[in-house]
Amino acid sequence: MDLFPFQIDASSQIAERFHAYMEEPAAITRTRIIPFYQNLSSITGSGKTLILADAIEQIRSRLSIEPIVLWLSKGRVVVWQTFNNLANGKYSSLVGGFNVKPLLDCKPTDVEDSSQGLILVATVGKFNQKDKEQGDRKIFQVGLDVADKSLWEMLRSRKDSQGRKRHFIVVYDEGHNLSNQQTELLRELDPDALIAASATLRIPDALANIIERLRQDKHWDDDSFVTAVKSSAVVKSGLVKKHIMLCGYVTPMEIAINELLAQMKKANTTAPRLGLDFKPKAIYVSNTNVIDGVSIKEDIARPFADRMARPILIWRHLVESCGIDPKEIAVYCELKFDSKFPPPLTLNLFSGGDSDYDQFIAGDYRHIIFNLTLQEGWDDPSCCFAYIDKDMGSPDQVTQIIGRVLRQPGARHYSAPILNTAHFYIRTDEKGVFEAIIADVKRKLTADAPEISLTVTKSSHGGDRPTRLPLKHKEVPNVSINSVHAKGPISDIVRMIPTYLPNTEDTVGKGGRIQVLQTIGKDSNSKEAWVEMEHSNRVTARWVFLRELQRRHRKAAHLCDIEHPKFDVLIEYNSSAAELIRERAEKVADAYIEHSAIVQNALDNPYVVDSVPVNETRLVHFKNALHEAYSDLNGLEKEFAQALDRTNKVWCRNPSQGGYEIPLLDRGSTRTFNPDFLVWATNKRIVAIDPKADNLIVEDAGRKLLEIPKLAPGSEVVIRLVTEGQWAVLNGQPSKEKGKTGYTVWSLKQGKLHAAPCKNVDVAVQVCIRA
Repeated sequence: MDLFPFQIDASSQIAERFHAYMEEPAAITRTRIIPFYQNLSSITGSGKTLILADAIEQIRSRLSIEPIVLWLSKGRVVVWQTFNNLANGKYSSLVGGFNVKPLLDCKPTDVEDSSQGLILVATVGKFNQKDKEQGDRKIFQVGLDVADKSLWEMLRSRKDSQGRKRHFIVVYDEGHNLSNQQTELLRELDPDALIAASATLRIPDALANIIERLRQDKHWDDDSFVTAVKSSAVVKSGLVKKHIMLCGYVTPMEIAINELLAQMKKANTTAPRLGLDFKPKAIYVSNTNVIDGVSIKEDIARPFADRMARPILIWRHLVESCGIDPKEIAVYCELKFDSKFPPPLTLNLFSGGDSDYDQFIAGDYRHIIFNLTLQEGWDDPSCCFAYIDKDMGSPDQVTQIIGRVLRQPGARHYSAPILNTAHFYIRTDEKGVFEAIIADVKRKLTADAPEISLTVTKSSHGGDRPTRLPLKHKEVPNVSINSVHAKGPISDIVRMIPTYLPNTEDTVGKGGRIQVLQTIGKDSNSKEAWVEMEHSNRVTARWVFLRELQRRHRKAAHLCDIEHPKFDVLIEYNSSAAELIRERAEKVADAYIEHSAIVQNALDNPYVVDSVPVNETRLVHFKNALHEAYSDLNGLEKEFAQALDRTNKVWCRNPSQGGYEIPLLDRGSTRTFNPDFLVWATNKRIVAIDPKADNLIVEDAGRKLLEIPKLAPGSEVVIRLVTEGQWAVLNGQPSKEKGKTGYTVWSLKQGKLHAAPCKNVDVAVQVCIRA
């Protein structure tokens, strides 16, 4: 499973903070500690579960005894998905040192066997009960056939066969649901760490004394409790959609759905045109067994054609009026029917909740009608469209639904904005409801992720979406990385990694300063004491190699024979073998950068300029641009765009995500470069121009000014950067001359940085587009 650098950085920060704390934790008593606390704060779609999985494997790799992890989620569907993903699914390679089991399948032998880590997965409902003695939750009951004490008590003592107390870590996915009652119950287990994940930080009152002790004893500030993932990194990675479009309606349901289907039809034709293999999907959210405008339940003893329940009305409109094949529609809710008036056989009804969820997923339906029961757990990146009925329109509910639709298909942005956009059609007839929804979305989503643009339209009769189609067909040669010459040097580096033997001096390291609580003596004379452990838990050489390589350059891993048996050996985190493997991974990344080349090939499938999203209230119109207008131009961009328009050349503004991208080969924070403007200077020459602020030119001149060789005859792309003011090149670096106005155009001449001073923006544009 490939990780993005921002994901590795987040998981590493959690693990590093845990180990730093555990070297000298704050104590309650001689044998009890204040648990380490951390909240992973990241927007929906950033891979929080993946980050948590990698964090606990990193924590495990540096402990001297295998830990137990209690992994909790609120919904049963989420828990089942998490279990499958960790046990044998897409995340299993990240937690290879753990045995993954449902909580209620845990046996005493699982706790006593410390030869590997143990992950126990459960819903909070398995233990969220105040009165454990009288409760009916299985976790608190004594399993007389397998143990002489309850599972709860077994987890609290968690002694292995040698009397050592295993480290215990609680992971709570969707941590904003953590209640005071749950927190108090979890604290009874004396965990070493509480790690929560949530897009918004909300700490229960029951954690207040833990937070306060950590502030006083360890001098933690607010940032110490949070591992925050930058939303900009998530958006740039392509994991989430770039735009949110909220369309509010005070119309009949049919008009809003018709507009949804019209936009979905455009997306359906766009995806195959771009060579994509996914089909966009839509969801329709409504209450289930009530009539529109009436709070009472519907009389179900009526023929299907006479029913007024909203899921039925939506289904009938899709099938009877819009011609959608019933095979593509799923109704996932507890829709009631009288035995005398059954639904038609073509209605795919899933009313069993969790029991038929797998069957629902297997159907791969493209239109899903549901109520909020499907809200958590169902995350299909192909879902780009959502109709939300008026009675489901509370701000909080809509914001949560939006979170379910933010994931981006293929984890990349496309040239067509319609495929990078989460479209929402919200029907409401109550004054102020839509405005409240907009305010909530701005506060909870776009405020935390300003890189995700929000467009709002209100309609009583429908209307056009705020995009602008290109006025002409224009293409740009494809630019890519040619790594064919890097494979040999990389193979040589990998070949030099020794084939280590297990349990040798090279593969053994030290466990650090973290101590383990162990029972000393027997019966009445026994006592618990902290003991030093010499070694840390083992991981595969492959895990060490890949994590280091993914942190430095993910694509380099694809050129390595990672399945070679030498990577199967188990080594300790701090061993000399691990250190050498990390060094080799760094050399592989260097070799990939040094021996690969950025090339352009006019014979490849070219980039075709598509429609662009615009803000209708901030439009600037142009005469010669490829689109009639653009919006949200900053001062320098607007001035430059107007100068481009005066050249009478065809030009366009290039979107920052999903537009024309040029890959980069360096160790910078970004892996691609989206120039602000494209200009068709001649039939065969396209100039990519990027105006730069002063603080960016020093770095970007070295990273983004590229001479891109052509692999085939045809059109070519050249790059120019522009800054305000007069600049010169001193010792190979940009240097601004004080007090001089105008502009500077940056290019490469014979491989060296070149600065061309220009007295005004029109001259700068001419310098950019001339040969």
